[in-house]
Amino acid sequence: MLFEVWAPQATDRVGLWLEGVEHAMERAEGRTGWWTAEAAAGDGARYGFALDGGPVRPDPRSRRQPDGPEGHSAVVDHGAYSWRTPWAGRGLSGAVLYELHVGTYTGEGTLHAAAGRIAEVADLGVTHIELMPLCPFPGVHGWGYDGVSPWAVHQPYGGPEALKRFVDTAHEHGLGVVLDVVHNHLGPSGNHLPAFGPYFTETHHTPWGAAINLDAPGSDEVRAYLLGSALAWLRDYRIDGLRLDAVHALADTRALTFLEELATAVDDLADDLGRPLFLIAESDQCDPRTTRPRVAGGLGLHAQWNDDFHHALHTALTGESQGYYADFARAPLAALAKTLTHGFFHDGTYSTFRGRTHGRPVDPVSTPAHRFLGYAQTHDQIGNRAVGDRLSATLSPGLLACAAALVLTGPYTPMLFMGEEWGALTPWQYFTDHTDPELAEAVRTGRRREFVAHGWAEREIPDPQDPATRDRSCLDRSEREREPHAGLLAWHRELIALRRSLPDLTDPDLAALKVAYDEQARWLAYRRGELRVAVNLAEEPARIPLGRGGRVAAAWGEVRPPGEDGVLELPAESCVVLADD
Repeated sequence: MLFEVWAPQATDRVGLWLEGVEHAMERAEGRTGWWTAEAAAGDGARYGFALDGGPVRPDPRSRRQPDGPEGHSAVVDHGAYSWRTPWAGRGLSGAVLYELHVGTYTGEGTLHAAAGRIAEVADLGVTHIELMPLCPFPGVHGWGYDGVSPWAVHQPYGGPEALKRFVDTAHEHGLGVVLDVVHNHLGPSGNHLPAFGPYFTETHHTPWGAAINLDAPGSDEVRAYLLGSALAWLRDYRIDGLRLDAVHALADTRALTFLEELATAVDDLADDLGRPLFLIAESDQCDPRTTRPRVAGGLGLHAQWNDDFHHALHTALTGESQGYYADFARAPLAALAKTLTHGFFHDGTYSTFRGRTHGRPVDPVSTPAHRFLGYAQTHDQIGNRAVGDRLSATLSPGLLACAAALVLTGPYTPMLFMGEEWGALTPWQYFTDHTDPELAEAVRTGRRREFVAHGWAEREIPDPQDPATRDRSCLDRSEREREPHAGLLAWHRELIALRRSLPDLTDPDLAALKVAYDEQARWLAYRRGELRVAVNLAEEPARIPLGRGGRVAAAWGEVRPPGEDGVLELPAESCVVLADD
């Protein structure tokens, strides 16, 4: 078996330690900084590299870390797994995504346990499961965004084979799988990359410190490292798409940006494999060029999260106005109408939160609506709150139903966060399992300091390191059998089924959507082809001039079509989907 490692930091020698025996490595001819060695090894064999007689470190391209980020790597034979399910792929157009955190989706917190619940997700009607990051991180439980070894699967989740079985089971149920990957930083614990080469650069700084090296000397190999990792998930694990975390934090001044290079490579791999593959960016730049085709001067990513839609919807539902919600809260229904028809709220407008103008206009004529993801809740928007409270903690079932209607009948690719479909009351809090006591204390005190500054009492902030914080965040499936949860679950199923059966709800023509609203009366309505959708967020009934006729295709509560006067009488905190006669 060929072992190879890029280690330009080594000045004299590199040793391959395989099952406790050292093998000398040689410089690879014509490949600057690369070292290679041939040695007999099978699946599961433990190994690592020692530079210039130093400590044995895990392989930067490790496929498995059976003893965690600080342990030795293990050989993975990807050909040993026998795939059960033929899979032609499932693209993003017409999709409904379901964001899932393996460690809290079940009490067991493993891929095997989550795979046992996939039938529930399929029964909901969604098309793809979006898994939060799976790379190894310290301890057992965490969000996954402090991972290292971006080619490997967190061992407490089950490791590489467990992920393959999960994907196989999802495909068996007709569900695609999306994986959240982090290219903008690595976690502070177990990150051995600087010992091997210039994976990071002081040329740029990010919230996590020195930036990933995408444009300084040595960046060609760093880019190849990240590209190879991304393609490996899609090829070796049959993943259908990747969600790219916080791409705005990728410091990259090269003419050909890493994101464009990645999008090109993924499109080429899709052609080679004969199945659709896609990239979804998380970006706070409000820039339509992120998803604009490369031939039109864009980066060519396939979709991006739309936080502006979320912020408008959140302020309309809750009335919150702190922080980045301030600009949306001044006229939340106007903000919601703008995001429904033009993608971004900040499209060159002044952002109070940032203290400057922000964003760039979206062309609704040339931009397919499915290139934006629309959602009422995500792991970020719940977990980054002080106590990780979901909308269900403060909103009535009627308002939760209105949120679902706006997401699932709206123009964008809908995404739900696990448990949202039944109005789960369990919080989703920030939790970690750092094994370094100093790092654990720094995270604990930093979290408390952040929210105390915003008026919270220190005792109210959950301790991220307390195992009870993770345990509280696990879903309680017994809720599904009780009201109002059972009714909300049925409502989500009904709306997703409508989206699947009525072509107007997946029409990509953003310019065709027409919106009306009354800021004071707190109602909003829009037309999508032969469908009209109306929501009443007020505590009183609303009279909405919607036009005569139509039949009720779906409604939360008792709703009748508009009368001869064309006025729809919509009960308090309710919603309706009307189809033309």
